[in-house]
Amino acid sequence: MIQGFRDFILRGNVIELAIAVVIGSAFTALVGAFTTNIISPVLAAAGGVDASGWGFPVRPGNDATFVDIGALVTAIITFLITAAVVYFLFVVPMNRANARLRSLSASQEPEEEPTPVDIALLTEMRDLLKEISARDARP
Repeated sequence: MIQGFRDFILRGNVIELAIAVVIGSAFTALVGAFTTNIISPVLAAAGGVDASGWGFPVRPGNDATFVDIGALVTAIITFLITAAVVYFLFVVPMNRANARLRSLSASQEPEEEPTPVDIALLTEMRDLLKEISARDARP
C-alpha cells in the first residue's frame, strides 16, 4: 500500500501539478499587484471625473448597488496575462521538451516494420506445404 502511494506521488504528473500550483499562486500575487496598482488606476481615470471608474449605480446614492465594470475588466486582464505567461513560460517549453524526448526515444529504438499481408500469406502457405509434404512422405 505504501509502495503504491509512493509510486503515485513520484509520478511526474503529480509533481508537475504541485509545482504549477506553487508557481501559479506566486504569479497570481504578482499579476494582482500589477492590475491593482497599474491597470485599475488607468481604468478609473478613463471612467470620468468621479473616481469610481467604469461602472454605474443601480440605485443612485446607494454605494452598495454600484456595478463595477472596471473590476470585471481588471479581472479579465488579470486572467489573460496569467494565462499567457503560463502558456508561454510553462506549456510551450514543456511541449518542446516532450517532443524532443519522444524523438530521442524513437531514434534509439528502431521500430519493426510490419510484415506485408501478401508476404505473411505466402509464408503461411509455404509452411503448410512443408507440413503436408512431410506428412505425405511418411510411410
